[in-house]
Amino acid sequence: MRCWILLPVLFACLSFAQQDSPPDQQADQSAEPSQAPSRSNTEKARARDTEAGESSSRDTRIDLSPPKDDAKNHPNGGQLPSEDNSPAADTTDDVQELHPWNPYRAVKDDEVGDFYFKRKNYKAALARYQDALDFKENDAVATFRLAQCFEKLDQPDQAINHYRQYLKILPEGPFAKEARKSLEKLGAPGKSETSQTQPNR
Repeated sequence: MRCWILLPVLFACLSFAQQDSPPDQQADQSAEPSQAPSRSNTEKARARDTEAGESSSRDTRIDLSPPKDDAKNHPNGGQLPSEDNSPAADTTDDVQELHPWNPYRAVKDDEVGDFYFKRKNYKAALARYQDALDFKENDAVATFRLAQCFEKLDQPDQAINHYRQYLKILPEGPFAKEARKSLEKLGAPGKSETSQTQPNR
């Protein structure tokens, strides 16, 4: 007798539980057990992925190893140069920040640096000119302005180096006369850059 009483309660519980389950589970329960997709469907999917230029990570492994002759062709490839531009022995580092060559960004940094320079905020101007040189090496304007900032910040050695660098980049540039005067004022030792670059007559 107890079985007959428990049996309707059990059916009521099962039907109530089935109503609470999501619709896709109900469809899965009513359908037959799913089978793996057919071979033709898998091949069609791969053809679509190949056509779209995509691949499954399971199918394709990317080879990140260096080429065979990489160490021979690029002996200092994993080393950062030292301050004197000679290859350093133990300065290898996993992370190297590289900036793409971007002259537009360099010009913008020059403009912002000029803004700070006019307002006598030489440290901020210095940072922007250095950023300009990160995006465009040998930027003559940024090099000259950097020298001026170092001169204003009472760092004559750095100023001399950058004035000389400017004269190497543009020996007859628009700021060449001013750079030579500044070198003389700072008491730069040695000959001027133009006498070194021009042949003796």
